[in-house]
Amino acid sequence: MNLRRDVFQAIADPTRRAILLLVATQSLTAGAIASNFDTARPTVSKHLQILTECELLQQEQNGREIFYHINAKKMKEVADFIEPFRQRWDDRFNKLEAVMKKFK
Repeated sequence: MNLRRDVFQAIADPTRRAILLLVATQSLTAGAIASNFDTARPTVSKHLQILTECELLQQEQNGREIFYHINAKKMKEVADFIEPFRQRWDDRFNKLEAVMKKFK
């Protein structure tokens, strides 16, 4: 059975979010990423596979090593989707703050 992975399912996992944070500033190999976690390397490889399938990470071969880096375009799509929700909550908090200031 071939499961289609959703980007939001991928980022729901705390380990995968941690991986994204690790590679946000520099490309890293699977081994370098795995060294940051107390889990088996195959477990980290599975997380990398999921992030790659969802196009949140891209692979780049350099000699014998494969480096993983953020796919900025896909991350922007996620951010663009979330932005209206963030704005709505900012508006609500600003209104609540205004009400709270009246009672001080």
